[in-house]
Amino acid sequence: MANSSESGRENEIPLDNLPSALLATMMTKLDVPSIRSIACTCKTFYSCASHILSFLPSFHLLDIAPSADMLRPLLPPNPYLRSLKLDCTRLDDSSLDFILRPTLQELCLHNCSDFSGKLLSQVGRGCTDLRFLYLSSVADKRGRSIDVSDLEELLSGCTQLETMILMFDVSIFLRHNFARVWALAPVTLSSLEIGYISSVMVTELLSPPVVPQQSLNYIQPSVLPRIQKLCLSVDYITDTMISTISRSLCLLTYLDLRDSPIMEPRMAFDLTNAGLQQINPHGKLKHLSLIRSQEIFPAYFKRVNDLGILLMADRCSSMESICLGGFCQVTDTGFKTVLHSCANLFKLRVSHGPLLTDLVFHDIAATSLTLTHASLRWCNLLTNYAVARLASNRNLSMLDLRDCRNLGDEALRAISSLPKLKVLLIDGSDISDAGFSYLSKGVMNSLVSLSVRGCKRLTDKCIYFLFEGSSKQELRELDLSNIPNFSDAGILSLVKSRIPISELRVRQCPLIGDTSVMVLASMKFEEVGWQGSSLRLLDLYNCGGITQLSFQWLKKPYFPRLRWLGVSGNANRDMVDNLARNRPYVHVACRGEELGIDQWDTSDDLYMHDYDEVDELEQWLLEGDNESDEEMEEAANVGR
Repeated sequence: MANSSESGRENEIPLDNLPSALLATMMTKLDVPSIRSIACTCKTFYSCASHILSFLPSFHLLDIAPSADMLRPLLPPNPYLRSLKLDCTRLDDSSLDFILRPTLQELCLHNCSDFSGKLLSQVGRGCTDLRFLYLSSVADKRGRSIDVSDLEELLSGCTQLETMILMFDVSIFLRHNFARVWALAPVTLSSLEIGYISSVMVTELLSPPVVPQQSLNYIQPSVLPRIQKLCLSVDYITDTMISTISRSLCLLTYLDLRDSPIMEPRMAFDLTNAGLQQINPHGKLKHLSLIRSQEIFPAYFKRVNDLGILLMADRCSSMESICLGGFCQVTDTGFKTVLHSCANLFKLRVSHGPLLTDLVFHDIAATSLTLTHASLRWCNLLTNYAVARLASNRNLSMLDLRDCRNLGDEALRAISSLPKLKVLLIDGSDISDAGFSYLSKGVMNSLVSLSVRGCKRLTDKCIYFLFEGSSKQELRELDLSNIPNFSDAGILSLVKSRIPISELRVRQCPLIGDTSVMVLASMKFEEVGWQGSSLRLLDLYNCGGITQLSFQWLKKPYFPRLRWLGVSGNANRDMVDNLARNRPYVHVACRGEELGIDQWDTSDDLYMHDYDEVDELEQWLLEGDNESDEEMEEAANVGR
């Protein structure tokens, strides 16, 4: 028996002895972080990784923000590169010479604050085959600028562009010139998203002026004739803008508009019943989102009531997704009309609906609706009864009930019956520790993300009730922020549950201190081969017990997977700066900003991810690779 075992070991072929062509083929199936991890394990993989970087079709590195020195050797000449996605926080115009490639069809550059308008013009000149373009925060840093000529070169150069996402403030361009250059936009463009633009600029963009010398028979060519998806964040959503969009974009199937007024809008700069009546004249809309944010000023759509919703609903029977925010004059009659008129609706979102009550959902079980996403945020008249009726939609995978303050444990009892629920956000409600026991007996087998931020009645015991008696745990994201009675003991219970949490938020918990950090740094999950903390995001902002000791535990080699960290910087500035130097590939936030959220992300679904997407080699990494920042630096030297 012993001889047989020894003979078997002798016949085993080490993985690094496989033919290099076979290894290269296997590696091309992986993403860049996985290749980076493998390159650190042995010289053979190191050499192979260096070679395949010359023919990878996709290079996606959003997990960290590489410097130019780190990135340059990872992007050698590659005639096969089609897709490039980068976090450009540490890059600037000097990086454009090796980032932009003529073969690219997809380009996503996040956090481009240190770039100037040269980025746009160079993309237009050097990436003429692009189909998909995403640029965020361009020239946000002081001293950087963008000229309308840069945008003109982009639009005229990328003649095959189908999707363009410009997540920055385009109101910096002169209105007349801005509207003029869009006549150069490629006719292939079908999807357009803009981070911020004024409503007047939108109207002028879609309504080019008539030149006096033109004959009466001259037909003005339409701007953006093939647009099917339009997402804009504007200063004011107005009747004029809605009318222009509806009249000009005949193929529109997806319309997403959001505004954040700085003052109460006047009649000419507001949405009314008449404007709603102009929506969807061609009957092709599948998704409609009209959101008035209270982020800057507590403004609402005060000139829209039930009549406007009724007029809109007549044209929206084929809608699949409807999001309405800030409609303070709309009552149950209007909202109920939406539910009963849209038989194909699968996503419903209402925020700041102060007149929305349980009656809207009283007979929802009698409809043909099969909702998968429901968001009812800041709807303070809703009670447990509404949640019980809503839970008749057994296909719900996402439920957002944040800031519905009258919901309690009975709501959790109803929610526990949803077999497919992956995301539950119930911040600011009246739930207690005992209510968590309902979740443990039901949805904990499917739940991936749970947020109970600001639920004041919760204590350390909620962790025990949450994981009690549940054999299969899928939970990876947990928000326990702003809970005054949640302490280090609760964190200890969480670690003892041996759940590999990847995102943990406990900001503004006065009883969380150094003990929590030490426990989290020391946790191990030996049953899946991973030793060390699984956390990729940890938010400790304004926790009452965090001292200098915690900062020692936040340094290497602890938390080897950490990518986002929130701490208080006002009293610990030197320690925060030292930590940032020690962990250059960790995003350290110290001003209270939400972690993992792009500043131009206008979605309220802050913790939504595609949970069905599995990273290549993810299981292998969990079982065998304890990747550290030092290894990343070593992998960065591949090919140097």
